Amino acid sequence: MPLLNKFRNIALLSKSYHMKPQINPLANCLVDLRSDTVTKPCIGMRQAMKEADVGDDVFQEDKTVLELEQKMAEMTQKDDGLFVLSGTMGNLLSILSHCGRRGAEIIVGNNSHIFTYEQANMAQFGGVQPHTVETNSDGTFSIDALKSCIRKDDFHLPTTELICLENTHGNLGGKALPLKWLDEVAEFAKYHGLPIHVDGARIFNASIASQVPVSQLLRVADSTSICLSKGLGCPVGSVIVGNHQFIKRARRLRKALGGAWRQGGILAAAGIYSLENNVAKLAKDHENARLIAKGNLIIIS
Repeated sequence: MPLLNKFRNIALLSKSYHMKPQINPLANCLVDLRSDTVTKPCIGMRQAMKEADVGDDVFQEDKTVLELEQKMAEMTQKDDGLFVLSGTMGNLLSILSHCGRRGAEIIVGNNSHIFTYEQANMAQFGGVQPHTVETNSDGTFSIDALKSCIRKDDFHLPTTELICLENTHGNLGGKALPLKWLDEVAEFAKYHGLPIHVDGARIFNASIASQVPVSQLLRVADSTSICLSKGLGCPVGSVIVGNHQFIKRARRLRKALGGAWRQGGILAAAGIYSLENNVAKLAKDHENARLIAKGNLIIIS
């Protein structure tokens, strides 16, 4: 299901690519490691989708969507959740929900997914400007650099409204952000009265790698977008979490962006299955990745 466990019975041939077929009949098998987004639902996930109890989610009557949102809120220890189409939509909804007026500005890492791969959607659709800060090799940035990004109260300037973090940091090899640094950023944000949004597309990977509960990693976050369609192996979807007022604003914006579901429970059921079955498998994914990096042969089942 998650990217590597999906190929649990396939031998990797990084050290023995030229072995004869009779020695290793899997010598010509291709393992697709382009991304953890290329997974396909397993039989159990497909069965859960088939049996989902659905309703109209625009009226908040889809029981399976509501269950997924509640489950993610409980796991992250936030008030509420909202099922959305993608991580990019989740980040955009979060930014626009925090930045209630055009001419706002967010502070974001210069190597982050939000800044690099989301088409400046905050500017396209919300009139929000990114102010980038230099990203360190571990996905962090200095507090002094943050200080330099805070705008003065001057009508010539945009207003600083939000700090955005990414955990794990995709462009830097999936680095998990240090908990101590997260606390430092939270202290800085509190002093300046700024909320924090975490692009937590792979936050469960960060949790497994650092052996820190997701709720602990997100204690600094006012909002988070968490992907189901990456390491957790779902075909579609992300969930954003935050307090009740934040989710209420995000739900309204989701409708404006055309992201309101009808019988979304068919997809939400896959999310529930992944949270109950695939999170624990991420530890094997990490070990398999280490084996591949070392050029070893066999994926752990």
